[in-house]
Amino acid sequence: MGLITNFRELNVYQAARIETQKIYLRSRSFPPEERYSLTDQIRRSSRAVKAMLAEAWARRRYRAVFINKIDEALGEATETQSWLDDCLDCGYISQEEFKQMDAAWQSIGAKLNKMIARADDFCGKSDN
Repeated sequence: MGLITNFRELNVYQAARIETQKIYLRSRSFPPEERYSLTDQIRRSSRAVKAMLAEAWARRRYRAVFINKIDEALGEATETQSWLDDCLDCGYISQEEFKQMDAAWQSIGAKLNKMIARADDFCGKSDN
């Protein structure tokens, strides 16, 4: 891929978008009593990864702010993995679903870590 011109072109954004949609669709079958706890929380944390990436992209002229937003996205991705643990423990997803979803969010986290390590590639070399 050539020069990235917007946040939607980021591989990590595309991966988070796909995985967020999977969570939304799968969580539709969670019990009604989980609506305001587990269902809402896992949807919120997964969606927040995308939102933080978009905000980081918009603020990339400030290296420290960019890194902070990507770090927040990493926190939300890890939180999503914690909610997946609860989904498995409560029997709302199978072991196989858990493995696939957890691996996808682990990969997203690794990509976010790489973005932090390579912040200058996104922000330039200034001392912002």
